Amino acid sequence: MAREVEHHQTHYLERFLSDDCIATMALRSSDPIGLQSGVAKPSRNSRKKKKQKRKEAIADSPVISEDPVAEQCGNDSSGTLVESTSENYGIRDNGNVNRISCVGSASVVVVEESVCQNVCGFGELRQRNVIGGGEEMAAVASRAEEDRAEMNGSKEPLPPAQPQPVVNGNVANKLDTAESLDWKRLMSEDPNYLYAVHKSPAKYFLDEMYSGNSLRRTTTLGSEKERERVYDTIFRLPWRCEVLIDVGFFVCFDAFLSLLTIMPTRILIKLWRFLTARQFKRLSAAELCDFGCFLVLACGVILLGQTDISLIYHMIRGQGTIKLYMIYNVLEIIDKLCQSFGGDVFETLFNSAEGLATCSQENMKFWIRRFVSDQALAMAFSILHSFILLAQAIALSTCIVAHNNALFALLVSNNFAEIKSNVFKRFSKDNIHNLAYADSVERFHISAFLLFVLAQNILEAQGPWFESFLFNAFVVFFCEMLIDIIKHSFLAKFNGIKPIEYSEFLEGLCKQTLNMQTEDSKKNLTFVPLAPACVVIRVLTPVYAAHLPYSPLPWRLFWIIFLISVTYVMLTSLKVMIGMGLQKHATWYVNRCRKRKHHLHFD
Repeated sequence: MAREVEHHQTHYLERFLSDDCIATMALRSSDPIGLQSGVAKPSRNSRKKKKQKRKEAIADSPVISEDPVAEQCGNDSSGTLVESTSENYGIRDNGNVNRISCVGSASVVVVEESVCQNVCGFGELRQRNVIGGGEEMAAVASRAEEDRAEMNGSKEPLPPAQPQPVVNGNVANKLDTAESLDWKRLMSEDPNYLYAVHKSPAKYFLDEMYSGNSLRRTTTLGSEKERERVYDTIFRLPWRCEVLIDVGFFVCFDAFLSLLTIMPTRILIKLWRFLTARQFKRLSAAELCDFGCFLVLACGVILLGQTDISLIYHMIRGQGTIKLYMIYNVLEIIDKLCQSFGGDVFETLFNSAEGLATCSQENMKFWIRRFVSDQALAMAFSILHSFILLAQAIALSTCIVAHNNALFALLVSNNFAEIKSNVFKRFSKDNIHNLAYADSVERFHISAFLLFVLAQNILEAQGPWFESFLFNAFVVFFCEMLIDIIKHSFLAKFNGIKPIEYSEFLEGLCKQTLNMQTEDSKKNLTFVPLAPACVVIRVLTPVYAAHLPYSPLPWRLFWIIFLISVTYVMLTSLKVMIGMGLQKHATWYVNRCRKRKHHLHFD
């Protein structure tokens, strides 16, 4: 149906265009000058022909009545004004665009033509009124939409055109003009409008004086939660953080003393049993671990003993303050990397020892090769770490001995660089947990460095030096403690960590001290004291050698054995005191945490 309507409309409009073009060409050929000037009058015969053509066109107008739109317009008897427009009924051919409109009450079909210059030589806009009628334009519009939907397929029908006002019909209602926005009136009615343009300076100053807090525009009122955060940052968290780091320091010290006292005792007992029984038995996993650690310690002490400390000392002392700061920072970073990787290396060694102790006779060769390779790796890594710690201790000793305040420059630059690298970053709870343990290990390393400085002063210092050493040691420890407190306080503030979390960290460390099974063993404090032990033994050996009496060899051997025995007794006593103290503290703290739910207590 739509295609037939389009065909009839095309035929009808082509006839109109051809008649107009013929008439125009005839006028231009008969009087081109007059046509161009716009004053020429058409001849009588041409006017008659034109009228006759129009009459024939009107007589042929029933062709359009086949259009459903025209039929609805012809049957329209309502007095409402509706205009329906369909672009799908338009014709686009050689630039011609036609539109057919139907007005209900006027019973008029409007046909608009746009004739391009390539057809008739010039462009003009013409409107043809075709007499017709209609009853209900709403039905016409809906049916036209249905025809459009059929022709366009899946396209959604366009909404019908809105009614247009005409002279002989009902006039459509006009939209009321929106009231213009009066900005001054709006701002005067706004109760939050605080600044008036016409205020005097005196009135403005008085309003500022009596309007409340003078910093109300840049600050907000705090809550109870904000108050708790402030007091957590200043008081509660520093205390719990320092307790955690101190307990971690004593745990590291206990492991260091175990390496120097428990491990040699167990090795001597095993050798004594082997010599008395004269029968070799397969070693257990613990005994293999002890022999492996003893071998690493012995090799590290021997190689460090060949190192010329004075040469390294003068090489570092010859550098400027900036270079010294860079050297110390580089050594500290390498030390942290070695400490992190060293735990994995020795875990691998202990795993191989466990496998070698429990393997069958058929797999013995495989496990022996594996244990030997892991032992070689652990030995090389521990020796490297020992040299790094020795160089770091020499650098710190150079700063302490120097008279140009190099120690303070080193502490300030190094510690504030540590704050900058940690505080303004995002950390999770586990990362802060590991960072607190790393601070405990770092504090133990600083103690080993200060022991190195003490040994060097005993050997080489002249004049009163002990008071200066105590002051410098106090400054180093105080700065380290202050930096750790500031770092953890602001880390907890920026990452939303409450002080109770540090109590949980301490509980986990106490459970580790008691050898209690925890949920995640990766959260335990990992510390391998072999490298610090090599440095301490290397440093104290010249001190003992310097105080040996010049006597025959038997007496020298006697004094060596006597000093070693006294040192062993002192270290063993210290080990017992620290170990038992840690055990009692851990037991008390774990029981305390069990009694109180959610660890809501005040330390």
